[in-house]
Amino acid sequence: MNLSELKPAEGSREQNWRKGRGHGSGNGKTAGKGHKGQKARSGGGVRPGFEGGQTPLYRRLPKRGFTNRNTKEIITFNIDRLNIFEDGVVVNLSALKAAGIINNPKDGIKILGNGELTKKLTVQVNYFSKSAVEKIEAAGGKAEVI
Repeated sequence: MNLSELKPAEGSREQNWRKGRGHGSGNGKTAGKGHKGQKARSGGGVRPGFEGGQTPLYRRLPKRGFTNRNTKEIITFNIDRLNIFEDGVVVNLSALKAAGIINNPKDGIKILGNGELTKKLTVQVNYFSKSAVEKIEAAGGKAEVI
């Protein structure tokens, strides 16, 4: 096969439909635009969502939802990430930042109980899940809420 022998599959390419090429073409004179009116003019038409001056649908529908000013953004991570610390270490905000587990505590830190903890640690954060507290204490450590 040569580059000069390549051609598209049979029936895959059709000629463009040429509008406004006389009565005999079947699409002459007004070229499918009908008689006069805004949409028949050059550059005519209306923007998306325009309803002829009637209040458009996107303005009639109620807006949903709101942003609660009192919500807290809590940073969460699982207990198995604490295995990078040495035995007997106190794990607090500064230790978590230094280890690269978190970089911005925002409104607090919560430790979730997914995974296993193999080290005896004293963990000091804002929130714990019940399973996280159980696993920390089962490993011989302490979970302290600050």
